[in-house]
Amino acid sequence: MNTTRRGFLRTTAAATVVGAVGLPHIARAAAPRFVVVGGGPAGATAAKYLKRYAPGATVTLIEANPTYTTCFMSNEVIGGDRDFATLQVGYEGLEAHGVTVMHDLVTGIDPDAKTVATQGGESVQFDRCIVAPGIDFKYDAIEGYSAEAAEVMPHAWKAGPQTTLLRSQLEAMEDGGTVIVAAPPNPFRCPPGPYERICLIANYLKQHKPKSKIIVLDAKDKFSKMPLFTQAWEMFYGYGTDNSMIEWVSKADGGTVTGVNPETMEVTAVAGSFKGDVVNIIPPQHAGTIAHTAGLVEDGWAPVNKGTFESLVVPGVHVLGDSSVAASMPKSGSSANSQGKALAAGALALAMDQEPPVPHLANACYSIGGPEHGFSVAAVYSYDDFENALKPVEGSGGVSPIDASPESRRRELFYAHSWFENIKADAWG
Repeated sequence: MNTTRRGFLRTTAAATVVGAVGLPHIARAAAPRFVVVGGGPAGATAAKYLKRYAPGATVTLIEANPTYTTCFMSNEVIGGDRDFATLQVGYEGLEAHGVTVMHDLVTGIDPDAKTVATQGGESVQFDRCIVAPGIDFKYDAIEGYSAEAAEVMPHAWKAGPQTTLLRSQLEAMEDGGTVIVAAPPNPFRCPPGPYERICLIANYLKQHKPKSKIIVLDAKDKFSKMPLFTQAWEMFYGYGTDNSMIEWVSKADGGTVTGVNPETMEVTAVAGSFKGDVVNIIPPQHAGTIAHTAGLVEDGWAPVNKGTFESLVVPGVHVLGDSSVAASMPKSGSSANSQGKALAAGALALAMDQEPPVPHLANACYSIGGPEHGFSVAAVYSYDDFENALKPVEGSGGVSPIDASPESRRRELFYAHSWFENIKADAWG
C-alpha cells in the first residue's frame, strides 16, 4: 500500500480528533435537540457521538427495527463461513450512552415546524435532524423484478431474511447447478460487495458442489479492486481457463440485465437469456424512502454540504451514509461511521450558531477472495470548502499490492474480521 497500516490508522485517529476540536465549549452551552432517523452505522455513530460530544444534548434515534443486521460481512454468511447471529446488533449500547431510542417508522419530516412524524403517531421536535436511511431499490429498472420477485430471486443487499434465503437456496441447489449473480450499475452500496460475494459463493461450491458454476451479469466494464478480485478468481476458481467456475459477462459484452422471470428462473440481459438454479439479482439503487418523502433527493441521491452533511435542498436537515452524495467516498460501512463522527461535530456547531470544524474523513474497505485471502483499499479525505468536495489526501491509504505474500493476505483477513468487531463496538456499543 502507499502508506503503512499503522500510519493509516494514526491518520484516521487524528481525523477523529480534528472533528472534535472546540466541542468542550459546545458541550457547556445550551442543550440542543437532535433527531436521528435510521439506526445503521451512519445514524448510530452520529447519535452516539452527539451525546459523547455534548452530554447535555437531547438525542433521539428513531429506527423501525429493534435489531440491526449488518450488510458488511453478510457475504460470509451466504458462503457458509459465518453465523448469521454475528451480524446482528441491538441498541442497548446507545441507550447506555444516553441516546433515546424509539422503535417506530418515520413517515414525514417537517423542516418548518422542526418535527419528525412516526407511523405510531409520535411527533418529535428537533433543532437539527439527521437522516440516514441507507438505500432502497429501483425495482422498475429491471422488467419483472419486484419485492415479491426478490422472494424467489433474492437480492440479499439488505441483510436479514434475504441473506438467509440466498444461503438456503445455495444449500438446496444440486451439484452441477448454475448460480447467476447480477451486479448493478454505479453508484450502489458497497462497490466491492458483489465480487466478494462471487468469491465466497465459489468457495462454497468448490468444496461442496464442484460441478456447479457462477455466471456474473454485470452492468459495468470495471469494478472496485478488479485486479485483486480477478487474481483471486484465477488462484482459487480457475478463472480464465476452460475449467473456470466463474464466467463474467461485462457491460461491453452485454451483461446488463434488463428483465427477469421468477417462474422460469430466467434472466434476460443485453447478451441474451440465461437460466439459473439460484439467481441473485442486485438491482440498481437510490436513497432510502424517507429521503425521497422528505424532499431531500435529486437524481436519486441526497446532495449535501460535504463539510457538515447538511442538505443542499432542505436547510436544517442533514443526510449521511449511503443516501448522501459524498463524491469520492464510497457507500460503505466505514464511510458511514466516519461521516457520523464528522456530522456530529458539524451539526453541534451549527446548532449553536458556531463555525463548524473542518472535517477529515476516512474509509477502509476489506474484501475476502478465498481461504486465508484478504485485501483492502483505504483512503483519508479532506474537505475542500471552495469546491464543496471531499478529496483523497495524496499519499494516504492505497490498495493492497497485487504481489502480496500469502502471509500478507492472511493478515488482511485478520484485519477484516477485527475491523468488523471494532466498527460494531464503535457505532452501537
